[in-house]
Amino acid sequence: MDFSLEGIIQFFLWFVEEAGYLGIFLMTLIESTFIPIPSEVTMIPAGYLVQQGVLNGPLVLLSSVAGSVGGAYVNYWIAKHYGRQLFTKYGKFFMLSPEKLEKVEKYFVDHGAISVFTGRLLPGIKHFISFPAGLAQMPMRPFLLYCLLSGVIWMVLLLGLGFAIGQNEEMLKPYLIKVKEGLAIFAVVLICGYLLRRYWKRRNA
Repeated sequence: MDFSLEGIIQFFLWFVEEAGYLGIFLMTLIESTFIPIPSEVTMIPAGYLVQQGVLNGPLVLLSSVAGSVGGAYVNYWIAKHYGRQLFTKYGKFFMLSPEKLEKVEKYFVDHGAISVFTGRLLPGIKHFISFPAGLAQMPMRPFLLYCLLSGVIWMVLLLGLGFAIGQNEEMLKPYLIKVKEGLAIFAVVLICGYLLRRYWKRRNA
């Protein structure tokens, strides 16, 4: 296999075209668990195939968002049902004492929604944010809702990038960096707005 950027793009173009919507669902599901496969390697070729008329845009979006939410839920479910037992028994190896575990739980009671929403937008964090949410017993419905909202934003951006740029790997790198930087700025603005809102509510309480 050619491991150059062009070779990787060609491979995933072939894979997405052959595997179709089920392949997109499975790849984004795996990507959203603890296996950090970048979703752009699936979604950018998918966007190009939508532009070529090979795939249907709404169905690609539906498949990818379903996979993204499904993968996040897998992590959440594992942490919710087995996380406390694991960390109670082996927490000292992760430098996580019962007191720190209680702080994590309290944090997600107070700030779970904004943490999940912004965390699912940020590369490197998005793969793991479901674990503390499940560990803290965050209610399932808001967890899934914020995973859904962030998943739609991320997948729409990647599909749009693939649709606009396609196989042009020279343009792909700088534009992908801009997308990630834009999401990071968006997340920071949201967090700052959230903190300011809480501050004013406390001040005026």
